[in-house]
Amino acid sequence: MSDNTPIEDFKRALGAATKAISGDIELEVSFGGDIAGLVRDQLMLPAIPKAPSESQIAKARGEADGLALKIALHDPEIHYKNQPSQPQARMIYEALEQARIEALGSAHLSGLGDNLMASLDARARRKGFHKEGLPTDSAPLAEAIGFYAREIFMDRELPEGVDGIMDVRRKEIEQSHGRFDNLKDLLSDQDKYSKTIQELLADFDLADEPGESNNDDEGDDESREDENQDQQPDQPPDAPQEQQQGQTEVSDADAMEDENADAQDIVDAENVDGESDDSDQSPENAPQRSNLSNSAPPYHIYTTGHDEVIKAEELCEPEELDRLRGYLDGHMAGLTSVISRLANKLQRRLLAQQQRSWTFDLEEGVLDTARLTRVITDPTTGLAFKEEKETDFRDTVVSIVIDNSGSMRGRPIMVAAVCADIMARTLERCGVKAEILGFTTRAWKGGRSFQDWLGAGKPKHPGRLNDLRHIIYKGADMPWRRAKRNLGLMMREGLLKENIDGEALEWAYARLMARPEQRRIMMVISDGAPVDDATQSQNPSGLLESHLREVIDKIENRSDVELVAIGIGHDVTRWYKKAVTIMDVEQLGGAMTEKLAELFDDKRR
Repeated sequence: MSDNTPIEDFKRALGAATKAISGDIELEVSFGGDIAGLVRDQLMLPAIPKAPSESQIAKARGEADGLALKIALHDPEIHYKNQPSQPQARMIYEALEQARIEALGSAHLSGLGDNLMASLDARARRKGFHKEGLPTDSAPLAEAIGFYAREIFMDRELPEGVDGIMDVRRKEIEQSHGRFDNLKDLLSDQDKYSKTIQELLADFDLADEPGESNNDDEGDDESREDENQDQQPDQPPDAPQEQQQGQTEVSDADAMEDENADAQDIVDAENVDGESDDSDQSPENAPQRSNLSNSAPPYHIYTTGHDEVIKAEELCEPEELDRLRGYLDGHMAGLTSVISRLANKLQRRLLAQQQRSWTFDLEEGVLDTARLTRVITDPTTGLAFKEEKETDFRDTVVSIVIDNSGSMRGRPIMVAAVCADIMARTLERCGVKAEILGFTTRAWKGGRSFQDWLGAGKPKHPGRLNDLRHIIYKGADMPWRRAKRNLGLMMREGLLKENIDGEALEWAYARLMARPEQRRIMMVISDGAPVDDATQSQNPSGLLESHLREVIDKIENRSDVELVAIGIGHDVTRWYKKAVTIMDVEQLGGAMTEKLAELFDDKRR
C-alpha cells in the first residue's frame, strides 16, 4: 500500500502519462513555479495545490499533454527555418504551430483533447477572454487565430472561456477560412505546413517581403551568418532555436498572463489541508496575487551551511574558461555586431549627458588655452588654468543580475552573456561602474540541505531546501578586460540548475548598498518565476514567489536602489514596477539598451 498522499500519486501518474505521450522515458517532470515550460531534458509544470478542484486537475493534465505533444510532434529546426520576421507574424506562427501539434495529438485520443480544451479554457478565462464587449486592443489577433485553428483542425467547439475574444475577431478571421482548410490537410507535414502559413499571413498583411530575413532585421548577410553559426555541427544539443526562447512552451500566451494568472494555482495557508470551500471559485473571485504575501507562511531557510558565493574563475580552470569564451564568441558572432551597434547608441546618449562644467582662473590645473591671447598681448598677465568639475553621472554603479537556471540553457544564456558583456564594456567607457552576477543552485531537487533535512526526520514546512550558488562574473571594480573570459562560464554544461530569485536579489542588493557610489541601479534578467523542486514540494504553495515579491517591494519602495527587470518569455511586469517582457531572446540587447537609457534620461530630467 502506498504511503504517498493522493496529490503525490496524481503527480506520479501525470508524470508517467507525460513520458508516454512524449515518447521519452528519460524525460524529467517536475512541479513548481507558475508557468508550464519545457527546459530541454526537464518538463516543468506549475505547482499543484494540495486540494485541487476538478478544473485545476484538468488544467494540469492539459498543460502536461500540450508540452508532451510538442516533444513528440515538433521539429525546432524546421520551425526556426520558416518562422517570419515580424513580431506579430511570429506570434501567429507560434499559435498555429501549437494548434497543429494539439490537433495531431488529440486526433485519436478524445480524452487528451478534453484535457487540452480544459487548459485552454482556464488560460483564456484568466486573461479575461470570456468577457462580453471585450475591446479590440484586449483581443490579440494571434490568440484568436490560434483558437480558431483548433476549432477547425480538431472539429471541436471552443470552450466558453474564449467567447469574448472570438466575438471580436471571428468575422475578421473567417474571411481566410479556406486557408485554414489548406493547413488542416498539411498537419502531418510540418515543413509544408509552416511554409503555407505565409499565405495566411498575407491575408492579414503580415507576410514577409521577398528576401526578408526570418531572424535578423539587420540584413541578409548578417542573418545568414548568424543562422550558419547556430547550426554548426559542433554546437551542443541546446542549439535549436525553438527550445531556447524561454521557459514557456505550452502556449506563448502564457508568458503574458495578468495579475490573475496564478490565482487558480496558489492556495493560501487555510487551504493547505483542503479545508477551504473556495477551490472551485471562478477566476473573477479567485484570490489575487497581491494578497499572496498574506497567505503564505513567512519565508525561512532550513540551513545556509551549504550555500556559496563564488567567483567565476574559481569554478573553472583558466584554460577551460578560455575555451568556453571562444565557444561563446564563435556562436554569437552575428548577434555581437547587432548588440554592439545598440551599445554604441547607448554610449552616445550617455556621453551626451556628461555636460562638462569647468572652474576657471585657477592657479593650477589644465592650461586654459582660450586665454593664451591675453598673455601674448599683456606679458605681465599670468597663465590661467581650469579644472573640470565632478559630475553626478559618473557616481553610478550598475548591477546586472542574470538568471542562471536550467530554463535559460542554450541560446537565451548565450544572448544574456553577450549582452551583459557588451553593456558592461559600454558603461565602463562612460565612467560608470558595472558588475555582472549570476544565480542558480548547486544541485537539482535539493542538495546537501535536502539530505540534512532527510536525516533530521523530515520536519514539516522546512523552508528553502536547496544549496544556493551565487556567482560573481565581474566585480564593479574589475576592469572589463580581466573579466571578459569569465562570461564563458555560463556555457559550461551542468552549471545551470534551479533558481531562487528572492535571495539572489537580496544578495545583489546587499552588494550594491556596500558600494560608495550614490546612485545604484540593478537590472535583473530572467525567464521564469522562482523554481526549486525540493523547496516547493515540501512547503505550502507560494513560498518562493511571495518572498520574491517581498524583496522586490523592499528594494522598490524602501531603498534608493533603482530596480528594472527584463523577462524573456515571462511576464515580469506583474512583479516589477519598471519592467519589460520580450517574447524573442534576440530582443534582449535592445531591451537592455533602452531600459538603461531610460533610467539615465529620467535622472537627467
